[in-house]
Amino acid sequence: MTRPGTGGAPGPRPGTAYGPTGGARSRPGTAHRPTAETRPGAGGVPLPVARSAEPPTGRPAPAAGQAHLPAHPVPTGADPAATPPRPLLDPAPAQQPPAPDQPPPPAPARENAPPTRRFLAHATLVTASLSIAAALLGLVRDQSLARLFGAGPDTDAFLVAWTVPEFAATLLIEDGLAFALIPAFSMALARRARGAPGDPVRSLVAGTLPRLALGFTAIGALLAVAAPQFVTALAPGLPDPALAVDCTRLTATCVLSFGLAGYASAALRAHRRFLAPAAIYVAYNVGIVTAMYTLGGRWGVRSAAFGVAAGGCLMVVVQLPSLVRQLRLRRISGTQAGAAAAAQPLDVPLLATVLLFALCRQSQVLIERFLASELPAGAISHLNYAQKVAQIPMTLSMMLCTVTFPVVARALADGDTERARNRVEQDLALAGCLVLLGTAAVVACAPQLIELLFQRGAFTAQDTAATAGVMRVYAIGLLGQTLTGVLVRSYFSAGRAAWYPVAAMTAGIVATSWAGAGTLGSWGVTGIAAANATGITVTALLLLAGMRRRSVPIRTGSVLHELSRPLRAAVVAAVVGGFVGGLPSAPLAGLAAGGATVTVVFLLLGWALGAQGFASALRSVRTLTRKLTHAVLR
Repeated sequence: MTRPGTGGAPGPRPGTAYGPTGGARSRPGTAHRPTAETRPGAGGVPLPVARSAEPPTGRPAPAAGQAHLPAHPVPTGADPAATPPRPLLDPAPAQQPPAPDQPPPPAPARENAPPTRRFLAHATLVTASLSIAAALLGLVRDQSLARLFGAGPDTDAFLVAWTVPEFAATLLIEDGLAFALIPAFSMALARRARGAPGDPVRSLVAGTLPRLALGFTAIGALLAVAAPQFVTALAPGLPDPALAVDCTRLTATCVLSFGLAGYASAALRAHRRFLAPAAIYVAYNVGIVTAMYTLGGRWGVRSAAFGVAAGGCLMVVVQLPSLVRQLRLRRISGTQAGAAAAAQPLDVPLLATVLLFALCRQSQVLIERFLASELPAGAISHLNYAQKVAQIPMTLSMMLCTVTFPVVARALADGDTERARNRVEQDLALAGCLVLLGTAAVVACAPQLIELLFQRGAFTAQDTAATAGVMRVYAIGLLGQTLTGVLVRSYFSAGRAAWYPVAAMTAGIVATSWAGAGTLGSWGVTGIAAANATGITVTALLLLAGMRRRSVPIRTGSVLHELSRPLRAAVVAAVVGGFVGGLPSAPLAGLAAGGATVTVVFLLLGWALGAQGFASALRSVRTLTRKLTHAVLR
C-alpha cells in the first residue's frame, strides 16, 4: 500500500517564480532541470505534475497537447510512494501566450502522474473529514427519526421504503456503478495520455450518460407504480402497508438522482477530484433532517421519505459544477479535433456483473427485513439502528479505499500489476486495523452508545437494551464487511467482467438465509444479526481465496497472517474495555472509560505484535498533523 504518510514528492522550492499558467518559469542561462510542481486540484487536493522549463538538448520538443511515453518508465514492482514519481510526459517547452487567432493550449494532464503519498494523504484527509461529517449527520438523522417517530409501526413502514435508497446507494454510488465507471474512466484517461484521437473521456460520457439516465428514469417510474407489490413482497407481515406504499413512492425518485450522483462521483474520482464526491452524503442527510423537522408535524413519517427525495437532488447539485468544470478544461489540440472519437458505450457484461454483485450484497437487508417482519413491532427498527451505528467503523476504515480504488484501476490500465498488488495488500492491512479497533469499541460500549444516541422521546430503555444486543452481534461481521469492500474493488479494477465475486456473494446470501431462518425462532432478532455476520464472513473468505488467480495477485498467506495480529488485539481490548466501561453508572462516563481502555489496549497489543497497519496509520496521522499545523500556523 502506498501509505499516506511521509515521503511524498516535494513541492516547488521557496522563491520559485510562476508564470500565468502556474508553471515554474526557468531563469535564463540555467541548465535543464525538471521540477516538480504541485497544482491544487478541485477541492484543494494537490495533484503532482511533472514539468520542465526547457526541452532536453538534442530532442525535438513535442507539439502542444501531444503526450509521449516516459523516456525512463518506472520499473515494474517499484512502489511509487517509496521514490519520487518520474514524469509521465516528456518535458515540454515553456508555455507561451497563444496568439489571438490560435486556440488555447490543452490543459496539463495532471491525472497522468502516479499519485504520491502526499497526495493520497491530502485526498484521504478531505474524504475522511467530509465522511465523518456525513456520518455525524447520519446519526442526527437517525436520532431525529427515533425521537420524532420512535421504534413502532410507523417507523417500520418508513424503513421498508428506506430499502430503496439503501439499494440505490449501494448499486449506483458506492459499490455497483462505481466499480464499472471508475475503471472505464481510468482507461479513457490513459488512452488520452497516450495521444488517442479525439477525447476518449468525452466520448465515454456521450456513450454512457444518456442511456444510463434513461434507464434510471424507467426503473424509478416502474418502482413507483409497483410500490404496493414491492411492499407486500418485502414485508408481508407489516401492520400498515399503505403508509409504506406512500413512502416507497417518494423514495423511488432517488433511483434517478442517485444514479446521476453516482455517475458524477465516479467520473470525478477517476480525475482525482474528491471534495465534491465526499460531500454528497452531507447534502443528503441535511435534506432528510430538514424535511423531518419542517414537515413532520403535518406529514408524519412521510416527511422522512420526502427528505430522501430532496436529499437525492442535492447530491447531484453539489457535484455538477465540478464535473462540468473538468469536462470543459480538457480541451484537445487542433490536430486531434479533426479526428473526433466515436461515442464509447459502457461494457455491458462488466456493468451486469458489478450490479449483480451489489444487488446480492444489499439483499442481506431484504432478508433481514423479510424475517423481522414476522417478529413483534419494532424489530425492524432495532435492526436498523444497530446496523447504522455498528457500520460506522467499517465506513471509516473504507475511506482510504475510496481514494485508492482509482489508483489501483489506473495502475492496471498502465500495466503496472506490481504497484496494484502492493496497494491492495497495504489497503487490507490498514483497513483491517481500523475496523477491528472500531469493532472492539462497539462490542465493549454498545449499551452506552445506544443510550446516548437514541434513548430520548419515544425511544425507551427497552429499545436501548434490544438494540445494543443486536449491535454487538452485528459487529462480529464488520471485518468481513470491510474485507469484502476492499477485495471486490480489486476484482473489478481492471475494467473487465468478473463473475467470481457474484458467485462468492451469492454463497454468502445463501448462508445468511439459512442461518437466519434456522435461528429466528429461538434467537429472534439476534439470530438475524448473527446470520448477517456469518454470510458476509463467508463471502470475504471466498473472495480472499480467489484473488491470486482471478484478480490482483496478492500474497494471501501474508495477508491472513498480518490480519491475525490486530484481530488478537481487538479480542483482548473488547473484553477489557467492556469490563471498564460497565463500572460507571452514567453512560457518558462509561463510554469515555470503555473507549479509552479499548484504544490503549488495542494500540499497545498491536504494537507489541508488530501489526504493519499500525505503522501505516501512525505515519498517516503524523503527516496529517503536520499538514494541519502548517495550515494553521502559516
